[in-house]
Amino acid sequence: MDTFQASFDWSFKAKHPFKVIVVGAGIAGLTVALGLKKAGHEVLILERVHEIAEVGAGIQVAPNAARILGRLGLLSQVMERANVREQNSLRRYANNEELGTAPLMPQVGQKYNAPLAVVHRGDLQRILLEGVKATGIELRTSSRVIRAVDEFEASVQLESEEWISGDVVIAADGIKSDLRHQVASHHGHTDTCQPTGDAAYRIMIPKGMMQGDQRALDLLNHNVGMRWMGPGGHIMAHPTKNNTVYNMVLLHPQKLGTSNEESWTSKGDKQEIISFYHDWGDLVRSLLSYVPDGEVMEWTLNSHRPLPSWLENRCVLMGDACHPMLPYVAQGAAQAIEDAGVLTCALSLTDSVPKALAVYELVRKERAERIQNSATVTRKALHLPDGAAQRKRDDAIHGSGKTPDLWADPSWQDFMWGTDVMKDMVDKWDDLVAHSHGYHLHTLQAIGC
Repeated sequence: MDTFQASFDWSFKAKHPFKVIVVGAGIAGLTVALGLKKAGHEVLILERVHEIAEVGAGIQVAPNAARILGRLGLLSQVMERANVREQNSLRRYANNEELGTAPLMPQVGQKYNAPLAVVHRGDLQRILLEGVKATGIELRTSSRVIRAVDEFEASVQLESEEWISGDVVIAADGIKSDLRHQVASHHGHTDTCQPTGDAAYRIMIPKGMMQGDQRALDLLNHNVGMRWMGPGGHIMAHPTKNNTVYNMVLLHPQKLGTSNEESWTSKGDKQEIISFYHDWGDLVRSLLSYVPDGEVMEWTLNSHRPLPSWLENRCVLMGDACHPMLPYVAQGAAQAIEDAGVLTCALSLTDSVPKALAVYELVRKERAERIQNSATVTRKALHLPDGAAQRKRDDAIHGSGKTPDLWADPSWQDFMWGTDVMKDMVDKWDDLVAHSHGYHLHTLQAIGC
């Protein structure tokens, strides 16, 4: 169900092709590399690991990300491997009572001219990686970037002590990025994380584990997202891999004494999961009983204070390197893809790297940090203990007004999914350049600039 409609022509070529160094070959780095190559830039990707593995679980491809993947010519491949989510069901933890539903496809696709789906992170990364190889972009693995030159010119040093230079450096290597720490330190910012008090289990249940359980198979065979809300935690679940695997993300209080290190590959304990959710409904407990032993992944959820700046001179941050997202509004990958779209436009509409990066930060920083902050609001609403506040939340979900679950709120969806950052960048380029220099376009025109 591909509802993508091209809303503007972005087949322009770069005004001045740059030599771009992209640090990191995750979703952010691969997407920006593809966009820049399409526009005519020379791109080199530096990745720290020896081999790029398919890690992670199911992620949302929201309309704001889907339309950019469509412009890259990759959306049809993504949709072949994706599950189109038809609606979201919001439920009580103890008795599986449905409090409300949020209709999704095809309505969302028709409204925003781009589909909403879920896909395994590994499948999306593989499609992007295949695109990089097909377009001849140079990708160097075992190439960890440890620092930029002190003046933040477009020159970076590898762990091997080799220096590599270009016209611009894009750090797309996540929250542990060495360039993130260097840029933050340069601006006098102590780059630390603050535990939210939550951790998350990531679970993938193969269809074969569910045989004989018709309720579980019904969940797997219907493209409905399930959101169970309970005291101190919630569960988001949906089918993935063309309805052959049931993906579950379980948010729960972080255990005392556990590390705050942010990792996607830490092992969790199945018995601890069953213990925390023992008061939840029998459907939830039944699903958890099918979790394969040894297949539970757990990661600690930390929040990060916004950086004072995402750039310095010719070095710029994107994705988790500048706005790491908590999972409550499912926008981590989408916001990284938006960064890629805006950087592609900005670096292609001018012959000045500093001008391009200034406009990129102007367009992206406030929006991404607003969405980043919305996760905290949503977390609080989803994890209420039983009581008056919880009943007020449930009544709001039952009603037709603003829902406290921002992900399902129509006005927030308009902002989150309906904003076309690439089109806005192209249409408003002159005004954005003026704004980035502290002027308004009409003022510049009045003085003949």
